[in-house]
Amino acid sequence: MGAIALGLKVPGVRSANKDSPQIAITMDDFAWNNSVKLIPEERNRAILGALKSHGSLKAALFVAGKNADNEQGQTLLREWDRAGHLIGNHSYSHKYLNSSKVTVADFTADILKCEEVIKSFPHFQKSFRFPYLKEGETAAKRDAVRSFLKQNSYRTGHVTIDASDWYVDDRLGARLKKDPAADTKPYRDFYLGHMWERAVYYNDLSQNVMGRSVRHTILMHYNLLNALFLGDLLEMFKNNGWQLIDAADAYSDPVFMSEPKIVPAGESLIWALAKETGKFEKLLRYPGEDSEYEKEKMDKLGL
Repeated sequence: MGAIALGLKVPGVRSANKDSPQIAITMDDFAWNNSVKLIPEERNRAILGALKSHGSLKAALFVAGKNADNEQGQTLLREWDRAGHLIGNHSYSHKYLNSSKVTVADFTADILKCEEVIKSFPHFQKSFRFPYLKEGETAAKRDAVRSFLKQNSYRTGHVTIDASDWYVDDRLGARLKKDPAADTKPYRDFYLGHMWERAVYYNDLSQNVMGRSVRHTILMHYNLLNALFLGDLLEMFKNNGWQLIDAADAYSDPVFMSEPKIVPAGESLIWALAKETGKFEKLLRYPGEDSEYEKEKMDKLGL
């Protein structure tokens, strides 16, 4: 992918549809304890500052409880709460539900363990984001966890736009550990191109499956990449005709009440709804997003 000039249409992909798609930022994990290039406080300020600079945009932060179960994690998370961002549950230990070794009992206990860590924050809401977007490798496990969530007044914090920012961040972090003075711009350019490409793909899929652009939620992670370039990402979407909206507004879209009956369960909600119809197999891959799709591209670019 080539470099992106902000304010211009991204080369190589179609521009956004004329009906101004809407998009909200949702971040996973809250893994603050990685000090490559920026110390935790700097990273926190950078991400929150980028959101504030775009009309005090309210994101959703899905917290893995292990990252907030300490004094510094609580202090950093309090800044998100004070800024009015939605604080959601991402389980305590970030277990992989689709593993046969992870039982429903273990997984649901982990959800409740996270709740104990974050429930005191005023902007905590009972919204649960499945780790890795995996919702069960069997129908029985899928349905048991869904039943648990309903019984405990949780809704699923789905994403409609899946992406692999975490993988780009892994590569960036590895480069900076070897060479702290390495140029970060090529990673920025790849990141922006990747996120735009996936947004257009999932928005087109939404049009095909739903007959409209849903209010999108995009998968992102609390990491160095977004501390450095979230502002650029937000500007890119705005310059390409997309409307930035608060996460709470996005989750008011009726699509988020859907419960696709697919196995394995999970992925982007739009991907899962497309899979459920059986009509879009040529447009779908499994998993929807993963490092395997970006590795060769980054290798070729020397990133």
